[in-house]
Order: sequence, then structure tokens, then C-alpha cells
Amino acid sequence: ALLTQTGTNAPVATVLNNTTGGTITWTRTGSGAYTATIADAVFTENKTVVFANPGIMVSNDNSFGWARTNDTQIAVSLSTDGRVTDGSFEIRIY
Repeated sequence: ALLTQTGTNAPVATVLNNTTGGTITWTRTGSGAYTATIADAVFTENKTVVFANPGIMVSNDNSFGWARTNDTQIAVSLSTDGRVTDGSFEIRIY
């Protein structure tokens, strides 16, 4: 997906391809903190990886991280809100 996040809004994803069979919903959980949630338990431990880049950064602060929270959620963190425009975000499940 291509992600864009502005202000205090949840990220908006333009899905390029989804082979999970489910819909991923994005929420903002705090400043620079976002969660990707899917209903089915597909984010399997030790078999899920995220490839991402923030796209068009609005500042030089490039801090970006992710963590698989559980089988249905992935947490994403940036230094603050409004730092990603058309950033690529790929979740691979092996």
C-alpha cells in the first residue's frame, strides 16, 4: 500500500495488492503511532515482515519503526504525525 498520514488523522492506505483475504484498517493511537489491524489472525509470529519507507518526508527526521503486536495487529511508529506521504508499506506473510 501507499500510506499518507496528515495532522492527527489515521493513515490513509491506497492498496496496491492484498492477498490476505481480509481488509486492513489503519488507526492513529497517538502522536506518530499507528496500528494496522486485520480481523483474521494472519500476522503469524516469525513469519510476518514489513518492508517500508516513509516516501516524501516533510522533515529530515527519518525515524521509522514497526512491530508485530499480535496475530491481527502491526504497530508503526514515526517521530511525530504528518511525516509520511505516499510511503510504501508492504506486509509479507511467509
